[in-house]
Amino acid sequence: MVQTPESVIAELKKGNYAPVYFLQGDEAYYIDLISDYIEENALTEGDKGFNQTIIYGKDHQVSQVITNAKRFPMMSQRQVVIVKEAQDLSDLNKEAGQKLLLDYIKNPLASTILVFGHKYKSIDKRKALGKALDKYTVFVSTKKLYDNQVPAWIGTYVSGKQHKIKPKATQMLADFIGNNLERLANEIDKILINFAEKVEIDEAMVQKYVGISKDFNVFELQKALQVMDIMKANRIVNYFESNSKRNPIIPVIAVLFSFYSKLLVAHHSKDKSERALASVLKVNPYFAKDYIIALRHYPLIKVVDNIRHLREADLKSKGVGNASATEGQILRELVFKLMH
Repeated sequence: MVQTPESVIAELKKGNYAPVYFLQGDEAYYIDLISDYIEENALTEGDKGFNQTIIYGKDHQVSQVITNAKRFPMMSQRQVVIVKEAQDLSDLNKEAGQKLLLDYIKNPLASTILVFGHKYKSIDKRKALGKALDKYTVFVSTKKLYDNQVPAWIGTYVSGKQHKIKPKATQMLADFIGNNLERLANEIDKILINFAEKVEIDEAMVQKYVGISKDFNVFELQKALQVMDIMKANRIVNYFESNSKRNPIIPVIAVLFSFYSKLLVAHHSKDKSERALASVLKVNPYFAKDYIIALRHYPLIKVVDNIRHLREADLKSKGVGNASATEGQILRELVFKLMH
C-alpha cells in the first residue's frame, strides 16, 4: 500500500523500521528525507562502519544489491543497504533483474533494512513489479507540488520547526523559489539558523537572508504592475538589466504568468469579495485585495493579451523567434506591453 512521506517519517521516529523501502517519484526531496533519516538513525555510529552500505545505481546491478541485502550484520542486530539513484540500476527494467528483486521482497532478510531511492521515475503499479512493491514494501510515490500548494507546505515546514512565518514572507518564498522543496527547505533553514529564539519570519528576513533586493525584485515589479506604476516598473527593469546574472528572466516571467493567470480566474469569479477571491485563487486572504486592485486596472481582454505577451516573452527568452535580443531587452519590451 502506498504510504505518505509524513506517515513513513513518523514511524521511523518511533524506531519502527521495515525490511524494504521503495521510494520513487518526481519529488526527490521526500526520497532524500526518508533515505537520509534511515542512513543517519537506523544504526549507531559504531555500527555503521561494518553494517551500512551505500550503493549507486549506475555502477551496480540488482543482483549486487540483493547480494549485499542477504548478508548478515557483523556484531549488530541489523545492517542498512541504501541504493541511491536506483532508477539507474542497469537491469531493473529487465526480466532477470525484476525476478531477483521480486523474490527478495517477498522473503526479505529480517536483519536488513533495504532502501531504494528511485528518483524522477516511477514503476508502473499496474505491472507485476509495481504490484509486488506495493504489497511487500513500504512504498512511497511522490509528486511535485502544484504552485498553489507551496504556501501551505512552507507554513507546515516552518511550524514543524516551532517557528512562525508571515503571509507575505510565505508568498515571497513561494514566488521566488517555486515548488523546489529541497531549495525551499534550505532557504528556510538558512533564515532560521540566524536565530537562537523562536521567531516569526517576515519579509525583511527573507530579503536579507535569501538575498532578495528590498526594492528591486520580482515582487516589487508585480506590485508596480498591479497599480500601473510605470516609473517604478521601469526602475526595476533597469536594475534587472544591469544585474542580469542575479535576476534571470525566466523566473520573473513565471511569477508574472502566475499573477495574470490568477487575475484571469478572478475576472470570471461571480463573487469578487476578498474572502471569495482568496478561496477561488487559493491565496492567503492577505493578498486578495491586491487582485481586487488589479481588476480595476486590467479589464478581461487586457489580461488575456498579457498572458499571450508572457508566453511570447518566454519563447523569446529561450531563443525562439528573436534569438538576438538580450534578456533585459525582452523584459523591457514585455513590461511595456503589459502596461500599455
